[in-house]
Amino acid sequence: MTRADIADIRIEEFDYPLPDSRIASHPLAERDRCLLLVRHADGSVEDAHFYDLPRLLPADAMLVYNNTRVINARLRFRKGEDASGALIEVFCLEPVSPADYAVSFASTSRCSWLCFVGNSKRWKEGPLTLRLTTAEGEPVTLSATRTERRGNASVVEFAWDNPAVTFSSIISAIGEIPIPPYLNRPTEASDSADYQTLFSHVDGSVAAPTAGLHFTPAVLDAIDGRGIPRRELTLHVGAGTFQPVKSDTIGDHEMHSEFIAVPRSLIAELASTDRRVVAVGTTSVRTLESLYHLGCMASCGLDISVLPQWYPYSPEHPRLPMREAMEALLAAFEGDTFVASTRLMIAPGYDYRVVRGMVTNFHQPRSTLLLLVSAFIGTRPGWRTLYDHALAADYRFLSYGDACLLL
Repeated sequence: MTRADIADIRIEEFDYPLPDSRIASHPLAERDRCLLLVRHADGSVEDAHFYDLPRLLPADAMLVYNNTRVINARLRFRKGEDASGALIEVFCLEPVSPADYAVSFASTSRCSWLCFVGNSKRWKEGPLTLRLTTAEGEPVTLSATRTERRGNASVVEFAWDNPAVTFSSIISAIGEIPIPPYLNRPTEASDSADYQTLFSHVDGSVAAPTAGLHFTPAVLDAIDGRGIPRRELTLHVGAGTFQPVKSDTIGDHEMHSEFIAVPRSLIAELASTDRRVVAVGTTSVRTLESLYHLGCMASCGLDISVLPQWYPYSPEHPRLPMREAMEALLAAFEGDTFVASTRLMIAPGYDYRVVRGMVTNFHQPRSTLLLLVSAFIGTRPGWRTLYDHALAADYRFLSYGDACLLL
């Protein structure tokens, strides 16, 4: 399948009516009690619950999930020395200087982030300031200065006057968990726990990898009891995950870039395992598939710091066997962790090379996530048949909703 074949796909073909009443505004009290719509490899469909997942996974599966943690990315400032002026919202997207997430969070005097700025017309010049006390009891005066524009975002430099305080401590003290806009409600105290997965421990996302929200200790114990190995990787989810495709055809849609980090040990395992890889969430899917294409790029001597959006459909793509691609990637970097950025576009016609199953939620109409699911399951039955079934059977949709297991 070439880029031209993919580019002409019309996004209107991936639209469906989603009433507000079907969008879950909160998760269930017991996460693994949510519904699970299973699409088996033979195309048959089964209604189950998420606590059934361990028995439904293939015996030779390997489960891979995203360990990213959602940060308190939404910061609110008031203009004026007495903080009585206009409210300015600064939404942190990704670090600029230092560009490394961990280093930026550990900064003790200043750092810069790419941010969305709400009510930006009221912030024409000069810094915004905010006085706070961290959870450790440290007093801090924080300033935010907009240094440049980048498209519809801005680079904001943060500086503070207490070297005992890290940027991580600051946003933990004053920031807010950025729940998805389609929930149509303000963030609540419960979201601080509800909007994190059980296995989240690497700070960096502005949105949760929501397929992972359903897992409980009991589910993980049952998976372990079947001898199914569990592995972790990292993709820091950006705000672009909520961006609908606004162009008529997907060829005119620009995919957002997202940071990935994968242990060398997992790449080596992918190069040798006969297990069927089941990815938890579309973020894990995109990371695993990106590894394959980056390995192919490495085999050609190309720069592997960024995976371009359309590379999988390029006529120059060598289309190596999966194991050879992973071996080429292993040979192309040093250290225990492979780090890159991906802009991978997965759409109908895409040839999956790593992922053999996925756990995922029900996605927004006209979204790239729905394109990814459609590419995976094909047409027997297609995504619309599954979604029609879910709508008729009272499944709950989007981030806090129910789940699918697609094999």
